[in-house]
Amino acid sequence: MDTILTRSLAGVSGHLLPIGRGEFQSTSPSIHLISSYHCAGSNNNNSTIKTPFLGERVLVSRNVNTTKALRRIWHGRVFVSVLKGENNNGSRGFQIPDDVESLKVALAAAEARADAAKKAEKQALEALTAMEGKSSDTVKTSRNMKQIKLKGGNDDADGISLAVQVEKISEAAIQKATARITEDATLKVAAAETAAAEAVLQLEERLQRAVDEAASAVAGETQVAIDEARAAAKVAKAQAAKSEALLNEQVNVLNELAEIEAKMLVLEEALLAAGRQLQIANGETERVRIELDAVQSFIKTATARAEAAEKTIIEVQKAASKAADEREASALTAIDAVKKAAKARQVADKVAFEAEADALRSANDASHKASEARRLVIKSRCESLEKSLVAAEGAAAAWRNRALTAEELLRQSRINGVEIDSSSPVPDLLPPNIGRLEMLPGSDAKIKDLLENGPRRETPDWMKRRLQTGQQNLPPMQPTSITADIDAAIPLELPTPEDVWDVAKSKVKEDDKYTVRAAEKEALDLQRNALERALQTKSLRTLVRYPEESESKTESGTGSGREIVFQGFNWESWRRQWWLEMSAKASDLAKCGITTIWLPPPTQSVAPQGYMPGDLYNLNSAYGGSEELKLCINEMHKHKILVLGDVVLNHRCAQKQSPNGVWNIFGGKLAWGPEAIVGDDPNFQGRGNPKSGDFFHAAPNVDHSQKFVRKDIMEWMQWLRTEFGFDGWRLDFVRGFWGGYVKEYIEATKPAFAIGEYWDSLSYEGGQVSYNQDAHRQRIVNWINATGGTSSAFDVTTKGILHSALHGEFWRLIDPQGKPPGVMGWWPSRAVTFLENHDTGSTQGHWPFPRDKLMMGYAYILTHPGTPVIFHDHFYDFGLHDQIAELIAVRTRTGVHCRSPVKIFQANFEGYAAQIGENLVMKIGHLDWNPSKQNNLPGSWDRCVDKGEYQLWERI
Repeated sequence: MDTILTRSLAGVSGHLLPIGRGEFQSTSPSIHLISSYHCAGSNNNNSTIKTPFLGERVLVSRNVNTTKALRRIWHGRVFVSVLKGENNNGSRGFQIPDDVESLKVALAAAEARADAAKKAEKQALEALTAMEGKSSDTVKTSRNMKQIKLKGGNDDADGISLAVQVEKISEAAIQKATARITEDATLKVAAAETAAAEAVLQLEERLQRAVDEAASAVAGETQVAIDEARAAAKVAKAQAAKSEALLNEQVNVLNELAEIEAKMLVLEEALLAAGRQLQIANGETERVRIELDAVQSFIKTATARAEAAEKTIIEVQKAASKAADEREASALTAIDAVKKAAKARQVADKVAFEAEADALRSANDASHKASEARRLVIKSRCESLEKSLVAAEGAAAAWRNRALTAEELLRQSRINGVEIDSSSPVPDLLPPNIGRLEMLPGSDAKIKDLLENGPRRETPDWMKRRLQTGQQNLPPMQPTSITADIDAAIPLELPTPEDVWDVAKSKVKEDDKYTVRAAEKEALDLQRNALERALQTKSLRTLVRYPEESESKTESGTGSGREIVFQGFNWESWRRQWWLEMSAKASDLAKCGITTIWLPPPTQSVAPQGYMPGDLYNLNSAYGGSEELKLCINEMHKHKILVLGDVVLNHRCAQKQSPNGVWNIFGGKLAWGPEAIVGDDPNFQGRGNPKSGDFFHAAPNVDHSQKFVRKDIMEWMQWLRTEFGFDGWRLDFVRGFWGGYVKEYIEATKPAFAIGEYWDSLSYEGGQVSYNQDAHRQRIVNWINATGGTSSAFDVTTKGILHSALHGEFWRLIDPQGKPPGVMGWWPSRAVTFLENHDTGSTQGHWPFPRDKLMMGYAYILTHPGTPVIFHDHFYDFGLHDQIAELIAVRTRTGVHCRSPVKIFQANFEGYAAQIGENLVMKIGHLDWNPSKQNNLPGSWDRCVDKGEYQLWERI
């Protein structure tokens, strides 16, 4: 509702009730409250402000949101200045014109009129004062005349009465004139505020004439002045209405002009786009026309050739029909011969297959028998140890009795003063000076055997034969014996680990036949930064040119950049029907945000866990059959989960012995011999080239420098991709061979994601993990360099540092450059972070993560760059399913990926706080910190996860 702003009460006095000094209550529904000035603004509460032009008081009503009204009544003319907007009930207001100069002119005129009105008011007051003075002079004169007449005596009685009457008449006339003059002055004050300066001058002249001439003339002139003032007010009101209408028209015109300009801009853009499309269409039309001309000429040529060819074909058909009849007879004869040969070959293949199946069944039976024999041996050994423990307890009791007896003898000797001869026998249940070993019957050889091997029974011959049969799949270790004389003559000097395995410090001999390969390794380290930049540039170029394809495009070293990997097994998973069990969990994994699953090794293996592979093409493993594996992979694909196969490429178990009894002949489809084993393997007498990495001593180490070996491995991995649907690889024990071979395998198989297990020991000082782990993560980065960045690697550095950091040493989580301390800090896109796996945890427990710190660890890796891995046992067996799923949801929602930047705010003894990307802030530990306490952290943040020991905020 519009609010009127007025400086005068003229024209609205019938709608106002005085309620205080300078303030009035409105009785009109269109006026809320009027003070010296009254306007409506966008203030949320009542406030008194100063107008920018008169300095008068303005009271702003709280029930108007955006409408501002200003109506000034001055000298009978009304000027309206309003702002366009809406008040609370949605009514439309007026719009201020953009012509600021016209407003300034009007303001100057209003101020001039105000000055004139003030002068008129001052003159009216002076006139009133003069009239009052004249009235008092007249009264004094009449009183003097009365006194004079009284002194004149009775003769002047008529004069006195006449003077009295004249005095009365004069007083009445003066009173009437005074009243009329007062009324006229009041009217002039009101008229001076609303009428023009000319009307004020006329009223002043008439007022002076009315005082001089007569009271009756004053009343008539006053009435005329009032009528003129009202007429002037009407004229001013009409002018105000016209001005208001004119302003509205100007505002509407401006709005229409703005809309027209916006439409013109849109039309210009559309015209430019149409021009570009027209140019493209013209070019396309020209190209089509040229192609059409070429096609027409080609058609003409082809038609001529076709006619000539038809003639030639007719002639050839005649000649060919004769030759076809002759060949048909010979072909029938050849087909009959091929059918007979194929049938014979089929029979031979069937016989061979049955023979191989019988051999496999026999080997399987032998394996089961060997397992049973091992179980019996273990059982008998346990029984022997129990008997030995009982005997030891009996011997201990006997020694205790003997000690008590000796103590009693010593006490008696002290009492009686008798000295005991230590050489004399002590009466006891045991002979003197005989220990537990001397108590045992038999020779010294049996005592020595007992000390070395523990108490056990002699193994019967039949059991020895069974053990030998069961262990035939495991190649025997070749013991090395060095006598004491040789040790004394040739002291053993071992190189330091840095000299042996540090690729960064290794030097290549010029005469070495692997000089070229070693030089390539060193060159890869220099190419790492260039390679990373090239890969990022390639991804960026793809994103700009093909935005739809870039979202699904992946790289083997990084995946999609937003992978959440789930390790779908532990060390004991082989004991269950694992492929079927994991198939049932596919829906839950997808619902929780898992994008990739890492399955155990699928091949037949000497060890049931799959890490001692034999026949690579046999996928009937302890986890289930090949059809069950296909079912599991298909179920994962239905839920859009990628499947990583765990492939063991460093070593392979042989199926047969060589003539000298060494297990170095492989079976199955890849029937390799000793030439596929590295020549410096100490146990399996390989005939290949020297090894390019670490040794795995339990099985023959494969020589990847052999071309046929690499060819067979690549074909096998491609077979896993095409026949079973594996999407990527987890590469086992990659320290055993050069990363350049991994690059070749990855480029041949084109996986969606690849992870290498480069396991290395951290640096320690005084039994504690060193703060500086640059050498450790450098070795992992060197291996990634060797692969050309085509594979990522497990961030073992980050795992080791978290073990200590989460125990009140959070300062370890920032390196001297202010970055995360693991591989994540140097090459985050290739860092695969984890807390535990089948080796470190599960039933092996080689390096378990502190159980009470698991969720703090997951809060760290699931909010930071790199690719996080979740261990099966933590997710399904430790009761952390929902908490981990919550962290995955926050990571996905805030857009954290493998290359997200990290800005660390705090890292001290109390806790750790950092910002990851643009939308996520996290804290672990009991640090007193939140985003509001960080000065250089813009934006509004909402705490989405609060578990006490870790908290997460996301930008809102």
